[in-house]
Amino acid sequence: MTSLSLLASALEPVTHGWHVFPLRRGDKRPAGHAEQRCPGTGRCAKGHLKPEQRATTDRDLIVAAWTSQPYNIGIATGPSGLLVVDLDVLKPEEQEGTPDGAQSLLALCERAGQTLPHTYQVRTPSGGQHLYFTQPTGTRLHSTAGRLGHHIDTRGWGGYVVAPGSTTPHGAYTVTDESPVAPLPAWLADQLSERPKPDPHTVMTPVRDGTKAAQIALDRECAVIRAAGDHSRNNTLHKSTCKVARFVAWGNISRATVEEAIQAAGESTGLSVAECTTTIRSAMDWILTHATPREAT
Repeated sequence: MTSLSLLASALEPVTHGWHVFPLRRGDKRPAGHAEQRCPGTGRCAKGHLKPEQRATTDRDLIVAAWTSQPYNIGIATGPSGLLVVDLDVLKPEEQEGTPDGAQSLLALCERAGQTLPHTYQVRTPSGGQHLYFTQPTGTRLHSTAGRLGHHIDTRGWGGYVVAPGSTTPHGAYTVTDESPVAPLPAWLADQLSERPKPDPHTVMTPVRDGTKAAQIALDRECAVIRAAGDHSRNNTLHKSTCKVARFVAWGNISRATVEEAIQAAGESTGLSVAECTTTIRSAMDWILTHATPREAT
C-alpha cells in the first residue's frame, strides 16, 4: 500500500476523535525506538514517550509522518475513549475442541443472559475480530488478557489496536461492520473492572468422592493449573480439564466435584470467575460428548 493510501487510513480514525501513532511498515509493532534504547533526546528529552503518549489527533503531525514513510497505523485505545474486544482464532498446535474467541464470547453472553449491540468491527489478517466499544463515562478500563474468556483480550488504557488499512504479510485489517461504535455494555464493564486477585495460597476444600485414580488425577491437574504462568494459564486450564473430564466420562468421579476443584484452582491464578467457567465447561462438554463407548467402560 502506498504512503498516500496509508495516510488516508491514518486520517480516518481522527474523524472519530481517535488518537493514532505510526507502526512499523507491514508490522504490528510501534515504530521508533524501544524504551530500553531510548536516547533521552528530542521528544524523549524529559523521559521516554510510549506509543500511547505519542498518539495524536493533530492532522499536521500525521501528514508529516505518513508522507515520509508508509507506516501501518496504531490506535491508542485509552486516549481514544475506546475499549476494543479482541477475539483471537485458535493456534495450529491447540487441541481440537478448544474454544476460539468468538465461541468464548458467545458462551459468556449466554451465561449472562445478555446480547451485544451492533458496533464497529474490524477483521484481522488471521481471521480474528476487533469489536469497538466506547468506555463508560468516568472509567479507565485497562487492557486485559483472557479475563473475559479463552482467546478474548481487551484493549483499553495501556494498549492499542492496529487500524483498518494496515497490512501485514498475512493480509489486511478490514472493516466488516461500519455501525457506529456502541457504548460498552454495563455487564461487560463490570467484568473488566479491577478486582483484587484471590490468595494463591488458599487451601482448597478436599474432595472425597471418586476412585483413587480419579482423585490423584484431579489433585495433580489442580496443582498444574495453580503453577501455570500468566501467558499459559488459559491453555493449561483447558488441557487439565480435558484430562480429568475423561474420569467423569468413565463414571469415576462426579462432574460437580471436578468443576468445583478446577474452578478454585483457575481462580487462584488470577483468572476471572467467568473465564474459568467458560473454559472448564467448554472442555468438559467436548470430552463428555466425544467419549467413545469403549472409553466409557
